[in-house]
Amino acid sequence: MGVPYLEIENLHTHFSQGTGSIFAPSQHVVRAVNGVSFSLEKGEILGLVGESGCGKSTLSRTIMQLTPSTSGAVILEGENLSLLSAAEVRKRRLDFQMIFQDPYASLNPRMTIFSTLAEAARQRRPGLKGDALVERVETLMATVGLDANVMRKYPHEFSGGQRQRIAIARALAPEPKLIIADEPVSALDVSIQSQILNLITSLQKDLGLTMIFISHDLGVVHYIADRIAVMYQGQIVESSTADQVFHEPQADYTKRLLASIPRLATAPAHR
Repeated sequence: MGVPYLEIENLHTHFSQGTGSIFAPSQHVVRAVNGVSFSLEKGEILGLVGESGCGKSTLSRTIMQLTPSTSGAVILEGENLSLLSAAEVRKRRLDFQMIFQDPYASLNPRMTIFSTLAEAARQRRPGLKGDALVERVETLMATVGLDANVMRKYPHEFSGGQRQRIAIARALAPEPKLIIADEPVSALDVSIQSQILNLITSLQKDLGLTMIFISHDLGVVHYIADRIAVMYQGQIVESSTADQVFHEPQADYTKRLLASIPRLATAPAHR
């Protein structure tokens, strides 16, 4: 292992919520991310797993600098992103992109697939236009297994699995080095999930991507990840290799999480 590509150091993301009555208002602090630390090597897939409400989506948005942290550091290639201005973050974000859970909600329904991918590609290469831009969009679509002949269609004209492929292509368009995938298959039919998982695995290998793959399903995370970090109530309660966490869990919460998966007996083997 070399120098970590991504380092998360004692990260906290807290929110204040109003409670009580209008006559006696008070503030309650929600510690969505509460002292999380981990590192990620270049080319590695870290699986982040936990039940709904454990803080994993807030953590992903904090890493992406979409949600400000309360304290701690997000260090990418030695640079503390938490200290950058909004303009500097936008420029740096070309190197880290996100795949969201609901591809339909994350795609602009008024933009064709060509416009969506072209806009994302020009973030990295502003001079792309004409035939070169069309060729870049065609390449992106082929990379995720889509026919370039449908590039002039709109998101509503595609199935859920196809829309997720489009969302993946959009994330790849700025040529990032880090991908954060937040529950990318949970909104899809079971029959389509394995196709998208295999696509993500293939892309990670072919493009040398570093990835954080977030899911509530430990079976899915075990299949795709090199290491697994288990999150509970805003904290990492266990972190080790995928096989170690899946087959020899140490934390009580991890054991309960494993026991709650109904299809463990037929879960796919670790890649």
